[in-house]
Amino acid sequence: MRTGVERQEERARRSNEGRVIAVANQKGGVGKTTTVINLATALAAVGRRVLIIDLDPQGNASTGIGIDRGNRPLSSYDVLAGAATVKEAAVASDIPGLDIVPSTVDLSGAELELVDTEGRSRRLRDAVGGKVAGYDYVLIDCPPSLGLLTLNALVAADAVLVPLQCEFFPLEGLSQLMRTIERVRVGFNPGLEIQGVVLTMFDRRNNLSDQVATDVRSVLGDKVYETVIPRNVRVSEAPSHGKPALLYDFRCAGSRAYISLAGEVLRREGAIAA
Repeated sequence: MRTGVERQEERARRSNEGRVIAVANQKGGVGKTTTVINLATALAAVGRRVLIIDLDPQGNASTGIGIDRGNRPLSSYDVLAGAATVKEAAVASDIPGLDIVPSTVDLSGAELELVDTEGRSRRLRDAVGGKVAGYDYVLIDCPPSLGLLTLNALVAADAVLVPLQCEFFPLEGLSQLMRTIERVRVGFNPGLEIQGVVLTMFDRRNNLSDQVATDVRSVLGDKVYETVIPRNVRVSEAPSHGKPALLYDFRCAGSRAYISLAGEVLRREGAIAA
């Protein structure tokens, strides 16, 4: 394992290239892609240069940011396959300062194609490392599984952000995700850290939401963001219009929550840099 000095040197090297944050949870439907889209938009709105890498074969982050399926000549599949660089595959969105490496259905076969490839867990890290200069943050939207695509994201990342729906089953799966993150840290990426856990789909009318929030905070303490993302119809409607919630309805409760979350992320990132 690396020494503390080596980890600091690695962080310093990556700080010049932009921080890479994997947004991961093996449970589907927890607000992962919604968090990627709106957090990226909020960060871009305050002047940060942001790149989304859509690593989910469903391609929902690409659609939700307004990238038509016919406008994806290169994708994250091409990046993993070594057929394109990150910069070649990146597409500019309509949001100033926000680009995306889109996903296509080709990505669904990537895990099988890479299974016998040397260095299969480092394909994204090799593609991202040193080649994303000009971006302050790279957000990776992971698929809802703990397979090879998510492993690539965790190996490439500086930190992990975990969206957690305020219900029982997502809470039950959190410990499995944490064990996976620890295994990746020990075996592949000693510098990997948990940026934070964000509670999503919080319903103040539901006692279960309060109970889940209390349980998670009692275990993870200040790793859990103070900001909670509420259930919000406008946030759910926004992707069908190809827009982040912050552009679809800036004043809705969900948009305000993601703006608050972006502020917390920046404060945590500032503390890390210090």
